[in-house]
Amino acid sequence: MPIPRGDAVALTKTLVAIDSQNPSLVPNGHGEHAVASALAEVLRDWGFSVDVHDVVPGRPNVVARIGRPGGRALMFNGHLDVVGIEGMTHEPFEPVEKDGLLYGRGAADMKSGVAAMCSAAVRAADRGIQGEIVVAAVIDEEFGSLGTKDIIARGIRADAAIVTEPTRLSIMPAHKGFVWVKATIHGRAAHGSRWELGVDAIRQAGLFLAEVEKYDSTTLAERSHPLLGRPSIHASFIQGGSGMSTYPDSCTVWLERRTIPCESTGDIMSEIEELCDRVRMEKADFKYDLEMSFAQQPSDVSRNSTIVRQLQMSLANCGVREKMEGMSAWTDAALLNAADIPAIHFGPGDIAVAHAAEEYVPVAEIESATRVLMDLAGRWHSA
Repeated sequence: MPIPRGDAVALTKTLVAIDSQNPSLVPNGHGEHAVASALAEVLRDWGFSVDVHDVVPGRPNVVARIGRPGGRALMFNGHLDVVGIEGMTHEPFEPVEKDGLLYGRGAADMKSGVAAMCSAAVRAADRGIQGEIVVAAVIDEEFGSLGTKDIIARGIRADAAIVTEPTRLSIMPAHKGFVWVKATIHGRAAHGSRWELGVDAIRQAGLFLAEVEKYDSTTLAERSHPLLGRPSIHASFIQGGSGMSTYPDSCTVWLERRTIPCESTGDIMSEIEELCDRVRMEKADFKYDLEMSFAQQPSDVSRNSTIVRQLQMSLANCGVREKMEGMSAWTDAALLNAADIPAIHFGPGDIAVAHAAEEYVPVAEIESATRVLMDLAGRWHSA
């Protein structure tokens, strides 16, 4: 059944009903093909110029345009993939509206945001705008961000962007980044009875983790960002040992270091190496290898930037109370900012229920987000 033009709630329900579990996270996950096809059909019906292209086989981005090319361009960006459904307490792909909440996997993260941005774009265009709105509904944000990386590689640009991740209708101009580090601590294997021959890699790793604890509770506690607060580090996994009566010859610790703007990956690796060197000062036989396995940069847009100020005006014009916060999770905004597209977050739903056993979005927030984004699009193109 056709979705009424600009109806964000109906579009949210349609998108939530389609299984789009990211196959890089969920074995045999359906991926984004079906949901991308459904969204492209709706947007064509609403009058968008729509391009659907595979980023990897069977996993397409949807890039849709509406308005007048050649003027100022505003991008709305959101992802179509969702995480797994194991342990959910309600049907994941049967959107149910109850007591003002819409339930389903992806309802908050972030199919309601995608629906709001698409509906806002068509409503703004119907009112008349002097420029173009670019809607980028992308794949894979939950894993490797292949979708937004692809639109950047294709040269798709705008003068600013709103990433409609769940913010509870708060303006979020910044988010943290992260660095994943693999620390391998080397010991010497020996029979458990030969203490004079063995070097216990697990015990050595414990000394390293004690330094990690000091680093987190002292050095990192002294750093702060006005919206994001302090950076942090934690041990995610630990593995070592081969038998009860054997000194372990290696122990591997995987760390995640959450970063704030102005912290570089190189500096972070140097700081972790310094923690290892502190252990070696006390234990001359301490040997280690460090490897950075993955990193994503933080994102930060000035609270005095044009896109932030105009979003503030749109909130006021729509009677929505302004809140300014930092985004706790990483998002594709960092990639857009690195491509010189100032990108901030604003959308319906709460990140606290993303990936949760019970996921929902307040219906009223979908409608409010749509009104605010429509007002912003008109304001942006008349500035």
